[in-house]
Amino acid sequence: MAENKRDYYEVLGLGKGASPEAIKKAYRKLALQYHPDRNPDNKEAEEKFKELGEAYEVLSNEEKRARYDQFGFAGVDPNYGAGAGAGAGFGGFGGFGDMFGDIFGDFFGGGGSSRRNRNAPRRGEDVGARVEITFEEAAFGTEKEVSYHRVENCSECHGSGSADGQVETCSRCNGSGQVYVTQNMLGMAIQSTATCPQCNGRGKIIKNPCNTCRGKAKVRKKHTVRAKVPAGIDTGMQFRVRNEGNAGINGGPNGDVLVEVSIRRHPIFQRNGMDVICEIPITFTQAALGAELEIPTLDGKTTLTIPEGTQTGKEFVLSGKGIPNVHNPARRGNQRIYVVVETPTKLTKEQKELLMKLDGTWDAKATPKRKKFFDTLKDFFD
Repeated sequence: MAENKRDYYEVLGLGKGASPEAIKKAYRKLALQYHPDRNPDNKEAEEKFKELGEAYEVLSNEEKRARYDQFGFAGVDPNYGAGAGAGAGFGGFGGFGDMFGDIFGDFFGGGGSSRRNRNAPRRGEDVGARVEITFEEAAFGTEKEVSYHRVENCSECHGSGSADGQVETCSRCNGSGQVYVTQNMLGMAIQSTATCPQCNGRGKIIKNPCNTCRGKAKVRKKHTVRAKVPAGIDTGMQFRVRNEGNAGINGGPNGDVLVEVSIRRHPIFQRNGMDVICEIPITFTQAALGAELEIPTLDGKTTLTIPEGTQTGKEFVLSGKGIPNVHNPARRGNQRIYVVVETPTKLTKEQKELLMKLDGTWDAKATPKRKKFFDTLKDFFD
């Protein structure tokens, strides 16, 4: 028996000195990954799930773990007379008593009810999709066609899995997908449930499987839905489209689609939260003398007054001209405009001469920052 088994600590991905909390955490993570409900008709996952249960049944018990640490498999194998039947019947990946109720109670809906009735209606899984939109569409919302792949009921067999529509209830489990097995542990007969070996937990027998879905009743297909993108959404955010995900199981409802948004770069605007950022270049003359500029906003054109003596980096705020709040579109951010005084390049000889004459006319009042800097610099060197 022992030569065919992996070390229990290796099964859980732990070292020999792992704490009880680490053992429970590792088991929970891996058991959720390989649970038959998540891996229907997957024999490899079923075997790993059995192996995990066997390892946890021993390592979670202080006495059994001590015997295992000292004697290995011989310490817990009833064939050696030393253990409590860790290897004595995990064929049904049951027999762990209240362990599943404790660990999986929340996940499986109150003490593992889905193990007892695998053919109960279950909601389909959510699927992911992506959509690219413009800056303005993100600000004010839009409708977009979103394409993705999802699992649907086979249209050829109408979700029955049978080519001729003939589906028989499994005679061994009476359609429940589960059978009771009895295990002998420490001289006691322990009854537990296991997946029905005749129907592999489906509860039904299909003698003539559908050629399209191969008896699985479901197929993976590309699907397109027209989705409403909420106003104020930002890159990386998701919105949900209800009931357009994978088909439910046993008549359960469809899952949802989680659509992730990416926003195209805008040639003028940038975004900072709910604020729209816009950088406007102005000439030296406009900055010095002031000007009236026509500038863009998300709501259209507006006029911005540039006062005399405006410096590079000056901020102007247009209240309420920003992005709507994604949770409350009635609230909007601001538009923040930053002016940049552009230095002229490739001047003519005449222009250069005029600027040189002009430069000689400045006094301290015209350039107070310049005067302050050089006064400070003089004191520094002195």
